[in-house]
Amino acid sequence: MELLSEYGLFLAKIATVVIAIAIIAVLIVNLTQRKRQRGELRITRLSEQYSEMQEDMSVSLLDKHQQKLWHKAQKKKHKQEAKAAKAKAKQEQRDEPTKPRVYVLDFKGSMDAHEVASLREEVTAVIAVAKPQDKVVVRLESPGGVVHGYGLAASQLQRLRDKQIPLTIAVDKVAASGGYMMACVADKIVAAPFSIIGSIGVVAQIPNFNRFLKSKDIDIELHTAGQYKRTLTLLGENTEEGRQKFREDLNETHHLFKDFVKQMRPSLDIDQVATGEHWYGVQAQEKGLVDEVGTSDDLLLGLMENHELVGVRFVQRKRLTERFTNSAAESADRLLLRWLQRGQKPLL
Repeated sequence: MELLSEYGLFLAKIATVVIAIAIIAVLIVNLTQRKRQRGELRITRLSEQYSEMQEDMSVSLLDKHQQKLWHKAQKKKHKQEAKAAKAKAKQEQRDEPTKPRVYVLDFKGSMDAHEVASLREEVTAVIAVAKPQDKVVVRLESPGGVVHGYGLAASQLQRLRDKQIPLTIAVDKVAASGGYMMACVADKIVAAPFSIIGSIGVVAQIPNFNRFLKSKDIDIELHTAGQYKRTLTLLGENTEEGRQKFREDLNETHHLFKDFVKQMRPSLDIDQVATGEHWYGVQAQEKGLVDEVGTSDDLLLGLMENHELVGVRFVQRKRLTERFTNSAAESADRLLLRWLQRGQKPLL
């Protein structure tokens, strides 16, 4: 027994040391991540990526002998380019005219529009360096969400227009409701043929468990100061006056939405399209909701001939615990979204 007790005490000491080391390691990791919490801008030379892909494709179609000759020619070319770059740097010829740039941003919006935090940083970075001949393309994908979140996202894009920077929105899948609120800010909207566009409307719903709670003899007390501080409640008893006020608030929000879209696209017949309906890309062009029908890929390839494409992305660094929790939450969201979408959207 004495041997077992000593062995147990030994194991307890080891466990205490291991736990203490783990706690110290977690604290150190958290401290270092707090310093990096703001995130960072990642710049991608999209034109160079496309050129490399084109070269790789061309080389793969050659036979072995032709590939060897091509690689030799490329080595000579790279040497000449390096020498030219050095000579240019020595002569300080930095003011020579360069190709105008197209800054490419990506926005894939969720219900709460939390992606606007990254969009804010990206827009600020572009405004800081953009020249008069530069342009911005935003590849947008969003089914809409909360009013205040997408209102702020649209305001961020409005900053580009205020600075006289030409803005094009490319929609490959969906820009509906709050997504279209963002899209209509652009000087030009390009949508894929079967992308979902429009849904200029407002929707709100809230369950009420008051009758269920009453059946279980559970009382709910709700105290407010102000006649319309709380119109509809989750647990309390809703009144017809509260319902009427809630509907008035929805209609007021809808009017603001319509006025904003009309201001951004004056030629649009707002009463015809602000019914909450959505249309596919070709139909949306007929309604005046978009300017062109096409994919973002074709748009960027067309701009690449006379512009340098630069991808701008702000990445928020996540803590280790957030990575695990977010991945689990995203998996649950995807599973729930699949079930909700079944039977709600036409299938091909």
